[in-house]
Amino acid sequence: MTTLKSKLQEDLTASIKARDELRSATLRLTLSAITKEEVAGTSARVLSDDEVQKVIAREAKKRREAAEAFAQGGRAEQAEREKAEGVILAEYLPKQLSDDELTAIVTQAVEEARAAGAEGPRAMGAVMKIVNPKVAGLAEGGRVAAVVKKLLAG
Repeated sequence: MTTLKSKLQEDLTASIKARDELRSATLRLTLSAITKEEVAGTSARVLSDDEVQKVIAREAKKRREAAEAFAQGGRAEQAEREKAEGVILAEYLPKQLSDDELTAIVTQAVEEARAAGAEGPRAMGAVMKIVNPKVAGLAEGGRVAAVVKKLLAG
């Protein structure tokens, strides 16, 4: 069985042969982040595919944040590069939920939380507890929290 990490390594080799500088640089950085995670802590270990996905998601989030920062700083070229790297990383992550799908899941969770008696500020935590396991890896936390706030306010 091919692991996600070995797929990244194979794709890196292919992108180097194809002289695809953007893809090879992105994959090289991601693989080094995975290696760093593997040797962190008391003993070295091999990450599971789920853990590798978390590292990729973290790297993708860094690219999004850097792209925004570069765009705000008027550095369009760097912003485009960060976005392009983010697109490459997204290929290795589960498809993100659409706004409609996310809203449907949160709406259901809000109803569950209210049925369980969660009201006011505490409702946010109760709803997040219900939503998080359902959307793990499929939607970013900030996006989820924004939808939860919007629906609780509504």
